[in-house]
Amino acid sequence: MALSTRSNNSGNGGRMNPRFQRNQESEHRINERIRASQVRLVGDNVTVGIYPLQEALKIAAEQELDLVEISPNADPPVCKVIDYKKFLYEKKKKEKEMKANAKQSEVKEIRFTPGTDDHDFDFKSKHAEKFLQDGNKVKAYVQFKGRAIQFKERGELILLKFAERLAEISQPESLPKLEGKRMFLMLTPKTAKKKKESA
Repeated sequence: MALSTRSNNSGNGGRMNPRFQRNQESEHRINERIRASQVRLVGDNVTVGIYPLQEALKIAAEQELDLVEISPNADPPVCKVIDYKKFLYEKKKKEKEMKANAKQSEVKEIRFTPGTDDHDFDFKSKHAEKFLQDGNKVKAYVQFKGRAIQFKERGELILLKFAERLAEISQPESLPKLEGKRMFLMLTPKTAKKKKESA
């Protein structure tokens, strides 16, 4: 009985190896898994246009490439003739590069109070300058404790003065914002700084 069960399972042909098919489906529909009756074909070495699915599959097969559904919600769905394995490899490579670049840029925090004196302000501004020169964003905030929230205008002036002090190497993403008992300002490094220096 066990032998006949095995032979029946092996007779399913293309339905074996469901894990592989699930992995494909989680990314894109490709080749015979595409359900549309006609598709808009794009890609290198193809004439862009609308084709019956079987004809599009034939064009892909003649080039020994895959037909990949890249915009399933379009009408008709957009399919591209590409090497799917190479496409996935390039996609993963780009994602890794983006993650690596994101890790390099951090958000550094600089904390002030409404009573920050000039010496402390200069000290923290120099720290912020170094952070910005290293390509990091700087989130400067004024912390209000208790009744100090009455001096929110003073906090705003400190942040505006801070942005002005670092104007040559950074630009504010927005005006100072008050959230709860904190008023903050985000500064982004200026990419044009090196160009100015070379000029």
